[in-house]
Amino acid sequence: MNLKYLIIHCTATRPDQNVTAEDIFKWHTSPRPLGRGWKQVGYSDLITLSGEIVNLVPYDDDQYVDNWEITNGVKGKNNESRHIVYAGGVNELNQAADTRNNNQLFSLFLYVNLTIRKHPNILVAGHNQFSYKACPSFDVPDWLRCAGYQDKNIYEAYKDWGTN
Repeated sequence: MNLKYLIIHCTATRPDQNVTAEDIFKWHTSPRPLGRGWKQVGYSDLITLSGEIVNLVPYDDDQYVDNWEITNGVKGKNNESRHIVYAGGVNELNQAADTRNNNQLFSLFLYVNLTIRKHPNILVAGHNQFSYKACPSFDVPDWLRCAGYQDKNIYEAYKDWGTN
């Protein structure tokens, strides 16, 4: 299927909690009750606290999402999406909060920028625009506009949760 979305996620961890690729694989692919029991993780790439971008599931970066590239980020959208996650997303009280530090902000900006350059018609969205979740703990369309991205790449639709 054609690549249509870049969906941004958070790990729902505290801003001081280092998250590794191994952590993500354990959380997603370990059998229940230790993990979710999935065959594949939910994200293509991870942005660590240091701002390093770590590839979790290889992809060839063409205009198609091949079966071997599919990750479990958003039910019903995975075969047309790439998913990026940043470490963080909750505060010390375990409440949703935008905890992106300067390194993560810079890396996310570059990641989105490179993705749009390679895929000029891609729509960038937050997980919460497709599911009743706080993830990624910030308003992606607002951030994209503030960062200077074009409206044609900003996914504005939200599901009707009755609260938006």
